[in-house]
Amino acid sequence: MKAVALVLLVLDGVLLGAFGVVFTPIFTGGVPVPMGIVFTLLILPWLVLRAGELDARPGIASAPLVAWFATVAVLAVVAPGGDVMVPLWWQSGVLVIGGVAAGLWALRQILNGEYEHG
Repeated sequence: MKAVALVLLVLDGVLLGAFGVVFTPIFTGGVPVPMGIVFTLLILPWLVLRAGELDARPGIASAPLVAWFATVAVLAVVAPGGDVMVPLWWQSGVLVIGGVAAGLWALRQILNGEYEHG
């Protein structure tokens, strides 16, 4: 059962990465509204913490973070139709740096034993 839950968390990491890439460069009336960044910063640590509940080993607990990062990296280089999905704007940097930082923060909580699940 833990393996199924971990696979679902990794799949969620992939979907969150794709969502973050697609919805980060959105503008509303000329104002950037990077919803992909907001959702990444809120959801990615939660995914890592849930994976840490299943298994606190770093390789297992970081699986959603690795899946998210791989998805963002692949979509930044290879996009459908040759489009640039991750243009070099400040939002792109915040998406990548913020997502990695949020995921590593959650992983640190698990590895230091500071995160109490229950």
